[in-house]
Amino acid sequence: MSIETASSLTVVSTPNAPAAIGPYAQGIKVGDLLFLSGCIPLNTKGELVGEGDVEAQTTQALRNLKAVVEAGGSELGKVVKTTVFLKSMNDFAAVNAIYASFFGGHTPARSAVEVARLPRDVLVEVEAIVSLK
Repeated sequence: MSIETASSLTVVSTPNAPAAIGPYAQGIKVGDLLFLSGCIPLNTKGELVGEGDVEAQTTQALRNLKAVVEAGGSELGKVVKTTVFLKSMNDFAAVNAIYASFFGGHTPARSAVEVARLPRDVLVEVEAIVSLK
């Protein structure tokens, strides 16, 4: 795990999630909040998991999200907001089932948006805002 501080911002990164594929951080801490970049279904080697399989891709994306949340010093039960980006809104129910299995009874605020294309042509991407308290 690597944490770099620049003024009041702290960059959070972990080898337990794939490295960023562009000029951005896995997460940024500011004050009592942790902001996560979008998590896509890559393994720690940067390889796509579950090509064409939205359930497998959602599971991997949420595993990555969990790893960054924990590297930032928090837990899934403190996620306050997520945004789920979907290649197809037809996958909404399948993604919801996997999402619910990760969050259990905790239900953060959430938006779900269908988009034309996602990085690496994945089917799902999830970003989050997390409380550190």
